[in-house]
Amino acid sequence: MMYHPYEIEGAARPGRFLVTCDHAANTVPSFVNGGTLGLAARDMARHIAYDVGAAGVARALAQALNGPAILTNFSRLVIDPNRGEDDPTLVMKLYDGTVIPGNRHVDTTEMERRLNRLYRPYHTALAELAARRDDTVIVSIHSFTKQLRGRAPRPWHIGLLYAADTRLALPLLARLRDEPDLCVGENQPYGGHLPGDAIARHAIAYERPNVLLELRNDLIDAPAGQAAWAARLAPILQHVAGRAGV
Repeated sequence: MMYHPYEIEGAARPGRFLVTCDHAANTVPSFVNGGTLGLAARDMARHIAYDVGAAGVARALAQALNGPAILTNFSRLVIDPNRGEDDPTLVMKLYDGTVIPGNRHVDTTEMERRLNRLYRPYHTALAELAARRDDTVIVSIHSFTKQLRGRAPRPWHIGLLYAADTRLALPLLARLRDEPDLCVGENQPYGGHLPGDAIARHAIAYERPNVLLELRNDLIDAPAGQAAWAARLAPILQHVAGRAGV
């Protein structure tokens, strides 16, 4: 089977919501070090290699919103599509205490190869999907680990990340904080967005309403949790977007 760096699900769905999953897979393509970064399988199954559970949530959420989903098919450790091309963390050599042997000697030529074969095709496809309607709303699905090595536990069930555009994020934040069983983070566990990241490129640059959702990965590491979160979030997103007039 021919390798493809991304997958689009529900391309013909007419809804205005576009669900993205930048860190959907832990795949290392065969043209990158023969298909390995030199890490043990247990490390490739950790949050350092991909966003655990995020793909399942993204697929189910897009279906519930009757819109398309686009998901990467390469590990964030190979190259991170949620970074600008000039970001020094585009290819990580150390992540959460783990050295990435396959990235140790990445030079300009190898960086360009990964950009051309993985990163740029994904962003081109994402741009085309986002432009399919004039009123596209982008929802980016990510997940985070409950505790980084040597750090305090993270209490949030879900975090909302936003920067310049708050039209969807702030009313959604308020709505989720009305849920009595949720601990909701505002720009947690990370702050806002990075210059040149996926939201900056495809939402903010075109004034498209957007939000990035971070779900704690122990809550979505199985299909039942993924389906439950998608079913919970879809009507909330539709209601909030309607009320906010975006």
